[in-house]
Amino acid sequence: MEIPFTPELEAKLQSFAAATGRKTEEIVREALQAYLEHDQWFRNQVQQGLAQLDRGDSLSHEDTVNRIERLFHP
Repeated sequence: MEIPFTPELEAKLQSFAAATGRKTEEIVREALQAYLEHDQWFRNQVQQGLAQLDRGDSLSHEDTVNRIERLFHP
């Protein structure tokens, strides 16, 4: 698989690889793996939130504001 990069992005990648002493392919693989893992985690969190809403497990606007106020003004 080949993925074309803009010249600017390729230059940044080359610079980062040189600064870290790593291969560009390794950096791209690790970055893509991290992105895909985070995306899956995020989607799972959204599904859990939607399931909570479906169960009626939510806070009112007033309760939410009160919790935020307690966080910032204990």
